[in-house]
Amino acid sequence: MNSLFEKKLQSLRKPAIIDKYFSGSEFPDGGMSPATLAEFQRDSIREIVRRAYERSPFYREKMDRTGVAPEDIQELEDLSRLPFTTKEELTGKPWALLACDKEDIALIQVSTGTTGGEEIYIMNTWDDYYLLELATGYPNLVPVGRGDIVLNALPYEMSSAGLAFHKTFMDGCRATVIPAGKGGAYSTPAKTVKMLRDLQPTVVITTPSWSIQIAEAAAESSFDLTGLPLKKMWLTGEGCSPSFRKRVEQIWGVTANCYYGSLECGGIGIECDAHNGYHIVEGHVAVEIVDPDTGEVLEPGEIGEIVVTCLLRYDTPILRYRTRDLGYIDPDPCSCGVLLPRLFPMGRRTDQVVIRGVPLSPFYLEEFLMRLPEVGNWFQFVVDPSGSDILKIRVELAPGVRPSPELADSLASRMEYGTGLPCEFEFVDKLPRPREKTIRVVPS
Repeated sequence: MNSLFEKKLQSLRKPAIIDKYFSGSEFPDGGMSPATLAEFQRDSIREIVRRAYERSPFYREKMDRTGVAPEDIQELEDLSRLPFTTKEELTGKPWALLACDKEDIALIQVSTGTTGGEEIYIMNTWDDYYLLELATGYPNLVPVGRGDIVLNALPYEMSSAGLAFHKTFMDGCRATVIPAGKGGAYSTPAKTVKMLRDLQPTVVITTPSWSIQIAEAAAESSFDLTGLPLKKMWLTGEGCSPSFRKRVEQIWGVTANCYYGSLECGGIGIECDAHNGYHIVEGHVAVEIVDPDTGEVLEPGEIGEIVVTCLLRYDTPILRYRTRDLGYIDPDPCSCGVLLPRLFPMGRRTDQVVIRGVPLSPFYLEEFLMRLPEVGNWFQFVVDPSGSDILKIRVELAPGVRPSPELADSLASRMEYGTGLPCEFEFVDKLPRPREKTIRVVPS
């Protein structure tokens, strides 16, 4: 463990559990033995539930109402006895989660607002914020260190993504960070390409759609991204299918792995190079899969809603947060050697495309669409809110491909063969290039 991290730990107003598990060279990152990691999770959840009950009126009321006491939560499996925390309970209530004094808060971040409704404010004390980030943990999944130059092309303003990864790579990994931002006045795609050309980064982190916008700007200036000395690329902030990711990797000439997380819960999972699920960062979160309707905890391999409890948030706890994302967990060992179980997110419940009464993940549809070489990198699934028997897809065509009725029929036929759904294609010259999260499912 580097001396900077040790000094930071010494300065924290932390419970005794941190001294016990965050000392020496060990960090709960899967490098620990499974038994030690399980012990840490158990001790941490006991401490957090106790603090939440004693110091947070929000959680005390919830636990009293459901008849749960802190002493009822002794093992990780006991989490199912706690009530869920939902987005609706947090929207428009900035101070809801505090188990500390307001003056202890060091950072306030705000939801992007892309899903509608009032904003969610997530707050951290310095103690929680330092521990929350992946920082020096998970070295097998985040092989970044001194000498690496990281282009951080994620939003900084108000959201959590840019600043969180900035701290992870700069403070935790001791790398050099370029705060490129995403879509602000000083972070246009053209200026980002200029930084790429001048500074020659070894690592890039951005969103899937923004990686394409940067690539388009690079092409306009005749800059070959594959000539950069990149050793790794991370994609986060939006989901994407394996086929879309392959396009990004071909354009940039580097392996691209994905992060999965949220404003409310921080980092949840990291892909390895095997691209076979997201390794759950069990030193920071406990993940359950529950039946979306009944709330019953499901077995590994069963698809349900992803529910997250943060294991290092003592001052602003998050207990059993319903993410609204669907997915499943595979506990079997990964070929990469990392022992952490793998999470397979399948898209947001509210973003499912319903055709003939059957809900489908847009990433499932994107996977087959991006296998069609004639289709460009920008597309929309156009959904009739009242229901439809046909999947309508609005696309840009790949460079050099000319639109025709025959091509539309061919693409529709191949897409139907892959998905089993009747499809209809609409060709457009150019779809909007958003600076916020890309929306793939739009109303007709």
